[in-house]
Amino acid sequence: MSFQAPTREATRQVPWTPQDDVLLVRAAQTGDPVSFDLLYRRHARIVHGVLIGRATREDVEDLVQEVFLTAWRQLATLRDPAAFGGWVVTIARHLRIDHGRRQRPQQSLEASPEPQSDADALHRLEAQRALAAIRELPAAYRDTLTLRLVEGLTGPEIASRTGLGPDSVRVNLCRGMKLLRQVLTSPAARTR
Repeated sequence: MSFQAPTREATRQVPWTPQDDVLLVRAAQTGDPVSFDLLYRRHARIVHGVLIGRATREDVEDLVQEVFLTAWRQLATLRDPAAFGGWVVTIARHLRIDHGRRQRPQQSLEASPEPQSDADALHRLEAQRALAAIRELPAAYRDTLTLRLVEGLTGPEIASRTGLGPDSVRVNLCRGMKLLRQVLTSPAARTR
């Protein structure tokens, strides 16, 4: 089974609630691949955001596929169809931990295509530096910041898709941004 990665625009068309997944999950539990593909399209960005916090860009696409293959195989064990979003995020977090155990620490960030200009090179370098700093943060802050800054999800979207409360997301984003600023403005960070 292969799934197409959704674009940001495709996943932002209408507000989403966990109840919106119920009919799709029930249909997918009966073996309907189209319903599961729709679930994939709805949740792939958040899974990507959870994984990018600790894996290289090259590994993330494969890991997203692995998360959804695991979800497809274990879908019958999901008791509450409205909990699909949080359940698939939990699968992603477990897979991310397992992947981290199997991998050696990365000496450099993933290779990137040649920049078009000096401005592109500077932007790419700053983005890599920020992602490296985010990867050093505690998991709660890392996940919410990655989902906000890398995947572009709003606080309410993060809350509804991860199962976290809106207040928890707000606190994690606020504290995470404070820690990220400290990391990025520290003298050690400037020499990285």
